[in-house]
Amino acid sequence: MREIAARLARWNSSGTLYAIATVVSVSGSAPRLPGAAMAVNSDGEVVGSVSGGCVEGAVYELCREVLASGVCVRTSFGYSDDDAFAVGLTCGGIIEVFVSPAVPSVMLDAVVAGEPIATVRVLDGSGKVLMVGSRGVSGTTGFSDVDSVVVDEAIAMLDSGSTGIRSVRCRPDLEVFVQSYATRPSLLIFGAIDYAGALARLGKFLGYRVTVCDARPVFATRSRFPDANEVVVEWPHSYLARTPVDSRTVVCVLTHDAKFDVPLLEVALRLPVAFVGAMGSRRTHLDRLARLREVGLTDVELSRLRSPIGLDLGARTPEETAVAIAAEFVAVRRGGSGMPLLGSDGPIHHDAQEAHASA
Repeated sequence: MREIAARLARWNSSGTLYAIATVVSVSGSAPRLPGAAMAVNSDGEVVGSVSGGCVEGAVYELCREVLASGVCVRTSFGYSDDDAFAVGLTCGGIIEVFVSPAVPSVMLDAVVAGEPIATVRVLDGSGKVLMVGSRGVSGTTGFSDVDSVVVDEAIAMLDSGSTGIRSVRCRPDLEVFVQSYATRPSLLIFGAIDYAGALARLGKFLGYRVTVCDARPVFATRSRFPDANEVVVEWPHSYLARTPVDSRTVVCVLTHDAKFDVPLLEVALRLPVAFVGAMGSRRTHLDRLARLREVGLTDVELSRLRSPIGLDLGARTPEETAVAIAAEFVAVRRGGSGMPLLGSDGPIHHDAQEAHASA
């Protein structure tokens, strides 16, 4: 829902009535993950998407019904020969959707501000909402005993960045949908070169908080990297050593200069980040590996290095190279193979299947 939160906040502030449909569970080759949302206002205006087009028409009508009745609706859409081209998912998956009236303003304000919060929505006709975040707890599920249970669950899910349906142990007949709005993942780009500018633009588009770092002040300037959230003039290894990272952080080393990238990679390859990649030719890569072994990195640590960075797209321009790099770190983070879908017969949405299997 994050991508439509600002629009919903404007609807709230203007008093515009609307209903919102949220994907609460998926199975098979579903096109959107839990948390994807589509809203319809009283004028018939639509924002967002729950299926990439497969069931939007049916969900639109459900939103209109909920607008009229004020009663929440929970339903599923899946593939069948009869409804595949009517309201079904022609890709073969199943999505479960919960449609409810307007989202509370306090929740939207927090999402728009980028605050880490978790929301808990009761999956019944009331659709009551509770929110947990830096502002404390607001709202209620309608049951005091349930509130105390789901607050702890929501805090744990926010910490792990997970979203999904949960049963309430004190009320076995009740289910809630917990949606985490964690802070954006970080893309740390080292090396203030043209490729970094293209990668910063693409990283911003993909939803990362982008930092460009270089020790050379003449190159690391805001005017050269307007799409970066932060431009830092500092020795890369010093900056990385003092910067908080997590399991979603992507580190891209574009310097291909030993005096910069060897001390930087010595730090990066020992951090719990999602991806560490380095630019350079195959000859540069072999020289880099030798230098890193000399400073004490083990074969296990070196095995984490993705170098030369990027998938083999035949890229030439900075923009094409940025696509190749981003495609690789998306594949690594999401469990993709990087191979053309045409030549594979496995699941398209790897992380969706894993989330369903662990639910």
